[in-house]
Amino acid sequence: MNQTLKSWLAVFLWMMVIFTLYTDLGSAAHTAQFIDPFLRWMVPGISPARLEHLHFIIRKMGHLSEYAILGILLWRAWSRTGVMVGQRSGWKTAIFALALAAGYAAGDEFHQSFVPSRTASVQDVMIDACGALLGLLVFRACKLRRISTISTTP
Repeated sequence: MNQTLKSWLAVFLWMMVIFTLYTDLGSAAHTAQFIDPFLRWMVPGISPARLEHLHFIIRKMGHLSEYAILGILLWRAWSRTGVMVGQRSGWKTAIFALALAAGYAAGDEFHQSFVPSRTASVQDVMIDACGALLGLLVFRACKLRRISTISTTP
């Protein structure tokens, strides 16, 4: 299997993971079954209000991280696709990856509007898009650091 196909397969598998998390399986009621006991173990005597707030934060961090990964996977796959191969500027690729991730986030939120235990939220689309952007920036910084390390090695 060639690199391009492997890269796109990783993207589609990760999109399936995200899609699954945006069903009833990823609802607050289900995630509370393992997040809340863990938080109670980590912070004995935590107040119900604080527990609810931390659960909310962890769920939003999930949005951020899953879309950071998607952004990186999209950039990698798109950069290996014929049109972009050999181009020096990664910014076009990054913008395209960000647009695809944001579009997928919007579609996934629309999908959630049909799941009784979930709600669709423009705020979550923004968090997802910021996650993709963060992933792309970190990925780019790591690539630049690796390039500078290689070029300064004697």
